Amino acid sequence: MIRFAWPVRLALSVSVATAMLVLFAGLTHAGDDGGRAWRAPARAANLKNPMRSDAASLAAGKAMYTRECASCHGDAGKGNGPDAADLSRPPADFAAPTVAAQSDGELFWKMTEGRKPMPRYARTLRDEERWHVVNYIRSLRPKPK
Repeated sequence: MIRFAWPVRLALSVSVATAMLVLFAGLTHAGDDGGRAWRAPARAANLKNPMRSDAASLAAGKAMYTRECASCHGDAGKGNGPDAADLSRPPADFAAPTVAAQSDGELFWKMTEGRKPMPRYARTLRDEERWHVVNYIRSLRPKPK
């Protein structure tokens, strides 16, 4: 067994403890997907929204969004709803450039499939309803100046 002087032992202990903390933090924040970005498959990304983004669609989307999404994503879609703090992964901010850069098909697919802690809406919302929610989410983005 190799004996190190106490300053070396202390430095080694701190290094090992730091490495363990970093590893633990990575494991606890990685979630089910190993920390990878949530990407829709290309076939989903290429889907076109069949619903016109008119007043009727936005009203329908807002009603469903308020009922199904606002508790986590917040009324304004900032990811700050009353239940957001209790989630293992922060909800998306729909005004963020990363969301704005996604196609309607990608948003539709993510809503359809879900990813913990977000539920899968394929069973609770019809396709048409999910497309209305996509239109409503788009309306939450800040308008270009």
